[in-house]
Amino acid sequence: MKTVSDLKVAIFADGAEKAGMLQMYAKPYIKGFTTNPTLMRKAGIRDYERFARDILQEIPDRPISFEVFADDFSEMARQARKIATWGKNIRVKIPITNTRGESSVPLCKRLTQDGISLNVTAILTLGQVRAVVDAVKEGAPTYVSVFAGRIADTGVDPVPLMATAVRCLAEAPNTELIWASPRELLNILQADDIGCHIITVTNDILQKLFLVGRDLSDYSLDTVRMFYKDGLEAGFEL
Repeated sequence: MKTVSDLKVAIFADGAEKAGMLQMYAKPYIKGFTTNPTLMRKAGIRDYERFARDILQEIPDRPISFEVFADDFSEMARQARKIATWGKNIRVKIPITNTRGESSVPLCKRLTQDGISLNVTAILTLGQVRAVVDAVKEGAPTYVSVFAGRIADTGVDPVPLMATAVRCLAEAPNTELIWASPRELLNILQADDIGCHIITVTNDILQKLFLVGRDLSDYSLDTVRMFYKDGLEAGFEL
């Protein structure tokens, strides 16, 4: 059984709550961070740029992804160029399409050719993966973020698709594959097994990392003790 130190996949913390991000920054096995507008909204953030610049002051030396929030490609481009100026460790997140289903791949190509490092996000198909790789392989470093968890939500095993994506990215040395939206700790080990470069993980799943490699018989006994203790403390009688 692998331990955390055995993992080759880079673990990025996914979130937008400052205290949680700094908690994860203190852990050397967290190699980077990702955010998105949904997470920022849930965290109650009102001033996008102020939040981003504040976090960048606290975390200046690990990659952090900040996403555009426009739907028009010209406005996406403007936002991307502005976000990219905030720090050298920034990856600008661009969704694979806009809300009308129009591909952002041409925009991604232009931005990477201009030296802007990207995180192309919300990808769910191999066709999308191949289109991004073809577009950016001569440009700046680019993360290709495939939402494996959402694929699994549809009843499809994401592992074969992700393994194929790893092979697709081999054609572009400037790209790295992200296993995004994991649903359980096992996904970290699955991503590691197929050679995925990065996995983004929320803090609730990261809190379980201490269980990796744990003896299952000992874990079973702890579970029995938990049930017994809770039954006593509840004062149950029959």
